[in-house]
Amino acid sequence: MKLLLAPMEGLIDPYLRKILTRIGHYDWCVSEFIRVTDRVFPRRVFHRSVPELKQGGRTDSGTPVVVQLMGNDPSVLAGNAVRVVEHGALGIDLNFGCPSKTVNKKRVGASLLEEPERINEITAEVRRAVAAEIPVTAKIRLGYDHPDHAVEIAQGIEAAGADLITVHARTRADGYRAPARWEWLAKIREAVSFPVVANGDINDVESFRQCREISGCDHFMVGRGAVHNPYLAQHLHQSEAGEEVSEVAWSEQRALVIELAEMMADAENQRGAATRIKQWLGMWSEQQGGEASLLFEQVRKERELSTITALLQAA
Repeated sequence: MKLLLAPMEGLIDPYLRKILTRIGHYDWCVSEFIRVTDRVFPRRVFHRSVPELKQGGRTDSGTPVVVQLMGNDPSVLAGNAVRVVEHGALGIDLNFGCPSKTVNKKRVGASLLEEPERINEITAEVRRAVAAEIPVTAKIRLGYDHPDHAVEIAQGIEAAGADLITVHARTRADGYRAPARWEWLAKIREAVSFPVVANGDINDVESFRQCREISGCDHFMVGRGAVHNPYLAQHLHQSEAGEEVSEVAWSEQRALVIELAEMMADAENQRGAATRIKQWLGMWSEQQGGEASLLFEQVRKERELSTITALLQAA
């Protein structure tokens, strides 16, 4: 089984990747997307988005970071793929699944699911551009408004030379509200020969087991589930090994939030860092309740990172 940490724009950033990959074993993680338009970026752009490139393309715990690119121009995407590999990327992931309305207005992300030929062109161009030992993967949703062409889209991506596909088991129209349609992952998996990674609604051991049973997939990507429960990967591996899933003391959990706040003390955008801390704690409190919810209420209206950090330390 391969277990991957998902890209989540505006949430799973280098700081949180550092913490999550240290706690639980992930085979690799995928960066937040780098939006590619009409030019090949200089090194500083890649290093700003994926600072792990400066240390061999791995987090501090040694987890490989695959760099995700998003755009709609095959040649420009290929050029950026070559450039970021030169700067240390261990793999390239292509974003064909972002459901953001702002993103989709630019004919990128999930909007390309309505243009499967362009998806195939992009995948083939990037695959030709980088060395064979560099994996090229793709992340999609089941479709834009419906999943009727999901199998054909996956087959096209395989034919274009991708090494693996991750499928979020919802359409773009579903957003994150509708239940994941894991049965469609089974249809895709049966129609292709390259690995299919299941994504969507894997939030705990029970949902993981249900996803595996329904989809038949051997590999999984978690995102929101890992944010709600930073120990999710650890719990999944314990379950797979036949071990009892360990309970984590609140003091240990709170220490993670403090660690994140302290790491972000040098962030350029301090207000943004404060928002990120509250965002994580808020999502965590939805899952944990109890003391996590009480702590979130204490910091919810604060805007200064230093104040939030002090409240976390005093709790």
